[in-house]
Amino acid sequence: MAPPSATASDSRPLQDRHTHSTSRNGSQIPKRLYSISRPPSLASFRKLCAQTITADTYPQASAVVANIPIYNLSGTPPDQTTIDHLQDEWHHILLSGPGVFVLRNFVRERERDTGLLNRVNSVFSTIIESEASVSKGDHFAASGKNSRIWNSFQKHAERDPASFVLYYSNPWLARVCETWLGPAYQVTAQVNVVKPGGTPQVSHRDYHLGFQSSEACSQFPKATQIASQSLTLQGAVAHSDMPLESGPTRFLPFSQQFEEGFMAYRVKEFQDYFDKNWVSVALNLGDAVFFNPALFHAAGQNQTSDVERSANLLQISSAFGRTMESIDTLTIISKCWDDIRKLHAQGSSSERVQAILSAVGEGYPFPTNLDRRPPAPGGMAPESEIDVMNQALLQGWNTESVVSAIKKIRADSMP
Repeated sequence: MAPPSATASDSRPLQDRHTHSTSRNGSQIPKRLYSISRPPSLASFRKLCAQTITADTYPQASAVVANIPIYNLSGTPPDQTTIDHLQDEWHHILLSGPGVFVLRNFVRERERDTGLLNRVNSVFSTIIESEASVSKGDHFAASGKNSRIWNSFQKHAERDPASFVLYYSNPWLARVCETWLGPAYQVTAQVNVVKPGGTPQVSHRDYHLGFQSSEACSQFPKATQIASQSLTLQGAVAHSDMPLESGPTRFLPFSQQFEEGFMAYRVKEFQDYFDKNWVSVALNLGDAVFFNPALFHAAGQNQTSDVERSANLLQISSAFGRTMESIDTLTIISKCWDDIRKLHAQGSSSERVQAILSAVGEGYPFPTNLDRRPPAPGGMAPESEIDVMNQALLQGWNTESVVSAIKKIRADSMP
């Protein structure tokens, strides 16, 4: 006897049933994929991008410039209530608002005054000189026009651990990352120096699906395309002053809200619309800009004769995603542990210490081998590398001890 839910039509072969796009009650079942042959609607896109915000939309912002909220981080450190309000606004901006915001004084004035960014820039210059003979390639721009450091994150740590720890222990970096990605995120970075006369990039969306061809992108379901923007946070820290004529990044506010955007950005009509409607904000040394990776954007043209526009491009990934670049975090921890211990011993705020641990460590304990690393008593997961590093700081472990403990975690996690 057939189950109560069965009908005579259930006897049709599976492939026959799946060719129908109309359900048995007559309603249409939507396609799961976008069509590569049907262009997205430019009219719908234009309507989304016609939205505006005012200074009242985001009360914590100090100003709004060209639909981009500006936040000034100088002054008295905020209390937790203020930080919560800021994070609520930033999350709304990235998800439902213009998709981009600027943080003035992202690198603290005291650190700029002590020359931290000059020191880091010197490290970057040394790396660029050492790699001068290597063909670098570029994303969405002609190769060879700019100076580029792939994986500046790890190379910085290996060249100058002390300045690396000061730079990435920035609590504002951790707060922004947690706003969009939650805990256990993974930091990667690339340096881009655009010289006078440098040409603009083509407008685009970013990693993950922004780095696929149209054909490959069209094979990912609509829901996946929409969700993918939640797996990455894009940012850039200004390592030089960036007047408008030097070409700071161009943005099209609200364009991240367009569900078909990963299919649309390669279409000429959408690129033309971007070229006529993009906006930009001048940045000062130590400022930062953060944006949704699905926002249409492009590095601008450097029309100056004397400004080398320099930025450390941050690409932070969710624990549930995959980074673009491979990072040897064990080497970074080995190089930087003594300086991390100094930061902790000097009585730096716990936020600064946790910020650097979150930047260099694996905070997500999966994938693992649950036979050798079962969930902790009363928990659902084994301890993470960051859990071990926090224990190591409290107990005063040296570099050899903390590296050995993390190696054991990784060995025990293997099948």
